[in-house]
Amino acid sequence: MINVVGVRYEKTGPIYYFSSGKEEFSYGDKVLVEKKQVKAIAKVVISNKEMAEKDLPDKINTVLHKATKEELLQDEKNQQEAQNALAIGRQKVRENQVAMKLVDAKYTFDRRRMVFHFIAEGRVDFRGLVKELARIFKTRIELRQVGVRDQAKIVGGIGPCGRQLCCSTFLGEFAPVSIKMAKDQGLSLNPNKISGLCGRLMCCLNYENDEYVTAKKELPDYGTMILTPEGKGRVVGLNLLSRVIKVRLTSQQIPVEYDYEELKETLKAGDTYVDG
Repeated sequence: MINVVGVRYEKTGPIYYFSSGKEEFSYGDKVLVEKKQVKAIAKVVISNKEMAEKDLPDKINTVLHKATKEELLQDEKNQQEAQNALAIGRQKVRENQVAMKLVDAKYTFDRRRMVFHFIAEGRVDFRGLVKELARIFKTRIELRQVGVRDQAKIVGGIGPCGRQLCCSTFLGEFAPVSIKMAKDQGLSLNPNKISGLCGRLMCCLNYENDEYVTAKKELPDYGTMILTPEGKGRVVGLNLLSRVIKVRLTSQQIPVEYDYEELKETLKAGDTYVDG
């Protein structure tokens, strides 16, 4: 077993594990870490815990130390200057007529490297741009292409729900989202209704999907004939999350709503008639 802490470099980035050594770290502590010969200030999001070696990467580094006041000031200065660099970088992209859009820029803690993230429709030849930026900022320049979902995560914004984007506030990593999820939830398949600011399917379709899948297995399909306490009827409506079944009985025109619990035993016994 190894004593580790989980840290994030970004507010909503993935969690990376580092050995805590003999130190105790609390949630929210800012620490200095080094990975792949790059130092960075990170935030502790999982305090000291024991983990088996098999559950960790082949090699994990040890937290260097809790960040000092001077190191935090340096990190803040780096971020401010990176924003200025972003504006200059965008200007150079226009001047060099490179088919890309820069979305952010970040210095490593030791300022030996500056990383620009960009979006583009395909492969881009940016070798000339890199040389010019390196000459301006006198450090190693890296350009990393990201997708439109990553751009939304970096830039942020307000979603269709009126709240800040999930990806920029709490989602650590993107989960797969499919059009089948929208179908299972009975949502309109109009792209404008189920797409986020990034133009991709909204991440929130994934949140309740397991509940909908379970409900669909338990409840009868639309159009199925079933037996109810009042007699035989056809399913004309479903509220999957509330487990409410709307049935039009053969003996009356106005549909009747039943809670799943009222019909559960009948449905489990197989008293359904698909053909009616």
